[in-house]
Amino acid sequence: MIKIGVVGVGHLGQHHAQKFQNIDGAELVGIFDINEQRAKEIAKKLNTRSFNSYEELLTACDAIDISATTTAHYELAKTALLAGKHIFVEKPITSELAQANDLLKLASERNLIIQVGHIERFNPVILKIENEINNPLFIESQRISTFQPRGTDVPVVLDLMIHDIDLILSFVHSPVTDIKASGVGIFTSTIDIANARIEFANGAVANVTSSRVSTKQERKLRFFQNDAYIRMDFLAKNVRVIKKSSDINSLLPQILMGAPNINPEQLLDIKSYDADDINKDALTIELESFIDCLKNNKKPIVDGEAGTRALEIATKIINQIQTQNTRINLLYR
Repeated sequence: MIKIGVVGVGHLGQHHAQKFQNIDGAELVGIFDINEQRAKEIAKKLNTRSFNSYEELLTACDAIDISATTTAHYELAKTALLAGKHIFVEKPITSELAQANDLLKLASERNLIIQVGHIERFNPVILKIENEINNPLFIESQRISTFQPRGTDVPVVLDLMIHDIDLILSFVHSPVTDIKASGVGIFTSTIDIANARIEFANGAVANVTSSRVSTKQERKLRFFQNDAYIRMDFLAKNVRVIKKSSDINSLLPQILMGAPNINPEQLLDIKSYDADDINKDALTIELESFIDCLKNNKKPIVDGEAGTRALEIATKIINQIQTQNTRINLLYR
């Protein structure tokens, strides 16, 4: 039985703690939060223990789930690793790249596991069709949300866009060669809406947009590759895979010659999956995977290196936006 502690029981952390209580092979030993009243309320709700300090919680567990604010990730994770504990840390792994690299070094020296909470890797929508995605050459993502104070301690690139950055990097196995980005802060002092064009050495291009100042919610991802167009709607839990039909070689010349009674859709092989086919819980799948890695000493699907790669690209996007906005401000001062 893997003894788990959860630090940070806000919006996400309370759900993590609850999920661990129902995962085979996991034992939730307790929680800690700097908001003592909040910790006691969640502990009572989940019938678990609220520890008086983070250090006390660490002594009672084999692994720690870090669901605190992003800016606290590094110190919490470093303390856990130095105490010999495996860690699950919510995305992004840290707020700064140097911090992430330091955690990788500590984990490697101590043979400890780091899993980063890029939950979309475990989204049933992705799991349903990941084998269909093969060498995509153009990717388009839109992740927009209504404004919520939660998560505004970091730019939208680290809050939302990093989900899609991680997904794209997991399917495009080629180095990033160029990034062009723009963005602006609207409701906060940091970046609230951003767009980035990411170019890869193999010719692939990703156009990524994220916003937390919209009047609607949208989470869509599209892959275009030589043999297919794959469209995913994460909110609607809907997937459509469009490929050339086996009849295209015989039908296309007839259509071009104006042959009647041939439906152009006969040229396409369309597979659709909806919520009835994809009715699973991504968070449970993700945390079950973490426990499985600990029990069987397996490399996590989203390990510390993957989390750091996503952070590296996100950091470059943020730096480019900030440099561009500084230049514009100086120009029009």
